Amino acid sequence: MDQELKNKIEELEKKIDAVYQSVEKMRKYFLLIFWITLVTFVLPLILMMFVVPMFMKNYISSFQGLL
Repeated sequence: MDQELKNKIEELEKKIDAVYQSVEKMRKYFLLIFWITLVTFVLPLILMMFVVPMFMKNYISSFQGLL
């Protein structure tokens, strides 16, 4: 009985290690997705807050002589 219990515990440890490795891979994948999203979506939005007002100022100033 003691040997059987020891075998079961070793088997469970192997499964736990496999689950841990899988979770770590998923964590790294989600972290990568987070950074890609930040760079491709949030960063351009922040930059647009500065670029659009400058563009509008230049665009509107080009019509000042017509009024």
